[in-house]
Amino acid sequence: QLRLVESGGGLVQAGGSLRLSCAMSGFSVDRYAIGWFRQAPGKEREAVACLQPTGRRLIYVDSGKGRFMISRDTSKSTLYLQAYFLRADDTADYYCARAYGPICGEPEPAWEHWGKGTLVTVSS
Repeated sequence: QLRLVESGGGLVQAGGSLRLSCAMSGFSVDRYAIGWFRQAPGKEREAVACLQPTGRRLIYVDSGKGRFMISRDTSKSTLYLQAYFLRADDTADYYCARAYGPICGEPEPAWEHWGKGTLVTVSS
C-alpha cells in the first residue's frame, strides 16, 4: 500500500530554517517524480518542489528559489525539503506527493498521491 508520511513541521521564527521529511513506501521512487506542495489558509494549493528519478530538480515558487532544496535518501526511502530564511508567507500545510509518472510537469506537477501534511508556521 502506498504511503507518504510527512514530519518536521512546527513553529519557527522568521529567518530560521527547517527540514521536512517524507517517509515513502509502497512504490518505487525510481519510477516516479516526487515532491512537495503547500497550502496556506484561504489560498490555493501551490507546488513547491519536485524531484525526478533522473535527479532533475525543480523549484516552483519563485520566492523559494535559493531558499528551498529538495533531496532524497533512496536507502531510507525518504524525501526531504530543506527550507532556509523562512518568511511569514511560507506558513502553510506542506504535503509530500507523488506524481503520475517520472516527469515533474510545468507549470506544476500532476500529483496522484499525497500525504496528510505537516504544518509549518513562521512567526514574524
